[in-house]
Amino acid sequence: MEQVPQFVSELRDPVLLDCTDADTVICAAALKENWTRPIGVWLEVTLGYSAQMCARDVKTLSWLVALDNVVVSARSDARAHAEVVRALLTNDEVNFSNDVATLVGAYNRPAPAHTLRVWSSDANTLESNGLVLSLGAVTHDQLGVLTSYE
Repeated sequence: MEQVPQFVSELRDPVLLDCTDADTVICAAALKENWTRPIGVWLEVTLGYSAQMCARDVKTLSWLVALDNVVVSARSDARAHAEVVRALLTNDEVNFSNDVATLVGAYNRPAPAHTLRVWSSDANTLESNGLVLSLGAVTHDQLGVLTSYE
């Protein structure tokens, strides 16, 4: 895992960290002294890890590392879960409702230190505020899987 920040520093495009055998947020924070550029995280909403918890973790992580992108994936309706995360990344009171959550008088303060782009992911695309990226190359090496979108 210690080699990941060096590998990431050599890439030009935005990079999203997704740990399959550990908590992604914890790993990103644990390596905070080693990041030489902004990173992003890829988080999966599940029954045990709601979009609201995801937003809390993203907010906290944004104060520890230079965070620029967040991808929210889910088995169903990733776009709606990403909307919940996006809504909770402000200092404002959140009154919000969609197909996956209803928030009344919710707060998630303080907001991230910098504006983050929140993406939703389905099987082959990433989407954020009308921008859609399609799955590109997938390569495997000793650090894991490197997936690109274009």
